[in-house]
Amino acid sequence: MKLGIGIGWRPEIADAVEALPGIDWVEAVAENICVGHLPDSLVRLRERGVTVVPHGVSLGLGGADRPDANRLADLAARAELLAAPLVTEHIAFVRAGGPRTASAALEAGHLLPVPRTRDALDVLCENVRIAQESLPVPLALENIAALVSWPGEELSEGRFLAELVERTGVRLLIDVANLHTNHVNRGEDPATALDELPVEAIAYVHVAGGIEKDGVWHDTHAHPVTRPVLDVLAELRSRVDPPGVLLERDDDFPPAGELAAELATIRTTLDLAAPGATSPAAATGTAHRPPSGPTAVADGVRDRLAGAQSALLRALVAGDPAPPGFDAHRLGVQGRALAAKRAGVVAKVAPELPEILGTGYRPAFLAYAGSRPMSAGYRRDALDFAESLLIAGRPADDAARRELTHWWQDRAAPRPPRRTTRLIRAARAALVGR
Repeated sequence: MKLGIGIGWRPEIADAVEALPGIDWVEAVAENICVGHLPDSLVRLRERGVTVVPHGVSLGLGGADRPDANRLADLAARAELLAAPLVTEHIAFVRAGGPRTASAALEAGHLLPVPRTRDALDVLCENVRIAQESLPVPLALENIAALVSWPGEELSEGRFLAELVERTGVRLLIDVANLHTNHVNRGEDPATALDELPVEAIAYVHVAGGIEKDGVWHDTHAHPVTRPVLDVLAELRSRVDPPGVLLERDDDFPPAGELAAELATIRTTLDLAAPGATSPAAATGTAHRPPSGPTAVADGVRDRLAGAQSALLRALVAGDPAPPGFDAHRLGVQGRALAAKRAGVVAKVAPELPEILGTGYRPAFLAYAGSRPMSAGYRRDALDFAESLLIAGRPADDAARRELTHWWQDRAAPRPPRRTTRLIRAARAALVGR
């Protein structure tokens, strides 16, 4: 199906999205949609005939474990609720540890790169097939941006994606901003990746902004789209007419006029780069069918991947040393970026915390995050952060501490934790932090 030009729907810009001219479709983060109550804005858009595609961020199909059945069921329910023509996810891992590694399960709160090895590809392909069997519509997977490179990789990004498509029939969501990010951070040529991947499998394309800092490109989705990203979009358009192109913006939302201008620039870029021929992907938009008779991945392969991913994640969020072969400086940059993102998301899901703590919120949260890796999502993280402050007798201001206590009581328990509970939780936190 031909999607056209779209924009990422976010609650903060819902009114602007509805008012933007020439929007053919929108993409909504699947985990932010409640099956029992679809936001009024999305209801109105659907009534106008605007297609809504759910975009998942939490499956972790590149992780060592098989996909969680409940998460798959949730994604399937959102696809059916929205009558979506497809659903999308990422080629990434988002959690590690647990039974396979006999260590604490940790959440990254971010999309982390999968090693481009044969073993990791085998695990990914099996996980993708499991997901395909559980979803009512075709699945497309997005290439991600990365600050770090895995040692000993055996495949380029283009070849990795090509083999994934060949073995599973999955479609691709190509993020041209992520191709640019990997060019700056890992020296990978976007044109080479586009030459190697099967462009006929592209379901749609993401375009997003970022910023370069100290020689590292940060895929922020909070800055305007840059010319180098548009150049990668033009490279892609010279090879294929993608069924859909979507502008992503997740933070620091500009006025509607700036969003409209960016969309106009994207349209102009596509028009100028068009070779004048219609590609198979644009003409048919058909779903690729997975080949029959997949081979099961041995548990030993998954266990090896689990160990490697757990070691990387612990280095990023728990202060462990860099695993052999990794750039320790880059891991430090990535770790600080993860902590900053974690602080920002917690401030969004629990806006009362920065209101209560004021300018002390961010340094206090970053100090907490340095010794307390996330293990159960951002809402639980907010509660645990508040509890850690109360256990330490903070904030020092009596009125602020009372307000924080009431906030924590309203969401977690009828009363603050007793001394015994505090000691047990502090001991548990110390063990997790080792």
